[in-house]
Amino acid sequence: MSLSAQQVRSHLRGVAVGLLTPFDDDLEIEHEKLAENAQDLYQKGIRTFLSVANISEYHSLSESERVSVAETSVDALPSDACVLAGVGGSTAAAQDLIRAYDAVDVDALMVMPPDHTYLHEQGLLEYYRDLASVTVTPLVPYVRGFDPSVEYLAALTRVEGVIGIKYALEDPVKLGAGVAAGADDVVWVDGLAEPFAVSFWAEGAEGFSAGVSNFRPEIGLELFEALSDGDWERACQLRNICLPYQNFRSETGQQNTIPGAISVSAVKKGLDLAGLHGGTVREPIRPLAPEEADKAEQLYAQLEDDIESLVQ
Repeated sequence: MSLSAQQVRSHLRGVAVGLLTPFDDDLEIEHEKLAENAQDLYQKGIRTFLSVANISEYHSLSESERVSVAETSVDALPSDACVLAGVGGSTAAAQDLIRAYDAVDVDALMVMPPDHTYLHEQGLLEYYRDLASVTVTPLVPYVRGFDPSVEYLAALTRVEGVIGIKYALEDPVKLGAGVAAGADDVVWVDGLAEPFAVSFWAEGAEGFSAGVSNFRPEIGLELFEALSDGDWERACQLRNICLPYQNFRSETGQQNTIPGAISVSAVKKGLDLAGLHGGTVREPIRPLAPEEADKAEQLYAQLEDDIESLVQ
């Protein structure tokens, strides 16, 4: 049975870890490994999971694969865990996917960033209303890849069914203005992981998505505790030890000029190094080159040393 809207709000006030999709050498999904990752992260204290998200390689999954990944995630976790499943695309396709997700009892729907070339704020609001019209499952829109107005953000919080917003714009001032103008019962989540956790928290975010915490969850849990306690010095220390690996995720990789191209591959490498299941990626993402894998190992070792010295 799915969690209530109020229970989902409570889960959003925490650390949301992405469930990456493990593939075998033939690029088929390894559901058993996905379940093992989810269970390991739960045992380490994580209670909020982003399934079929950007970091899960949403766009390389078919609709049936998206549903099966969400189902595996739900089935692998205890009933007090919260599973958000990514949904996007055309209105009709997204509504069909929502109905399929509802059949496997996901707890909330993370509406993926719009991928249309031409956007209209009022059209986007209509899109969210149309998605909400076919479900009672709460919506968490993912704001990324475009520059909306504060008025749009405020209106988005008042769309029926929207209980949270995953905010992933490098603009804490706009976040603060959106929080102030928006509905009080909507939870704002930092969608840019640990590097922005401190500044976004100061502007009204109440939770954050994981970066290195996808494979070393203890650092995210410690960071959330420090923020909740108002211990800004410790929060900044924890944030800072995440930066080298997070900056690595932002790199272009080889023969490419697009920033962040190795982001998913870098996190999958982190999972492997942490004893979890990462593995390879599907196109259009590329695996790490050998020298990039070596760099990841060095950065992971540095991260491990920093965690040991700081996280008790």
